[in-house]
Amino acid sequence: MNNTLSEQEIQKRYSEEKAKLIKAKKMMLWFGIISLMMSFAGLTSAYVVSKEREDWISNFPFPQAFIVSLVVIVLSSFTYYLAKKSIASGLRKKAMALLVATFVLGVIFVILQFKGFSEFIANGFYFTGSESTITTSFIYLIVWLHLGHIFVALLSLLVVIYNHYKQKYNAQNMLGVTLSVTFWHFVDILWIYLFLFFYFVR
Repeated sequence: MNNTLSEQEIQKRYSEEKAKLIKAKKMMLWFGIISLMMSFAGLTSAYVVSKEREDWISNFPFPQAFIVSLVVIVLSSFTYYLAKKSIASGLRKKAMALLVATFVLGVIFVILQFKGFSEFIANGFYFTGSESTITTSFIYLIVWLHLGHIFVALLSLLVVIYNHYKQKYNAQNMLGVTLSVTFWHFVDILWIYLFLFFYFVR
């Protein structure tokens, strides 16, 4: 009887420690997300303030590739959400297909971002050098910073794909998936914000 109680106590402590670790990791992620939100809020605020400069250009053509990329990244969040549900339900093949689809959409988003930069340059709006403007330099900085976080999100997705292939996830062990999905949704929402910001604030 005592041995049974001892085992129950060990199991209880293990569960408590695991719960604390999960909570700590989630808090770290949200702390990072809030910090990034503040950084982008500062950059877009500086963009608004800089509009008062005499050399500010407000009539730049908005790249069509950026518009398409908005649809792509929203779709990727949807597929990642479905992938998470499939993993929790034990639908391994469906989950893998959705994870791969999410990764492909993420790569397409990156390609469209570079295509958007090409459209800027083709229209004579350069980001650096003597022909650059404060306007395009701001856009270049902010979009590239967002792209950097997209690369991090893609890397986390690759880790999830690998771990899912190794059958490390189930309904009781979803922390890695949850953290990755949360960050993916964040960069998705962030691009929606930046897209609307650049489209309407010129």
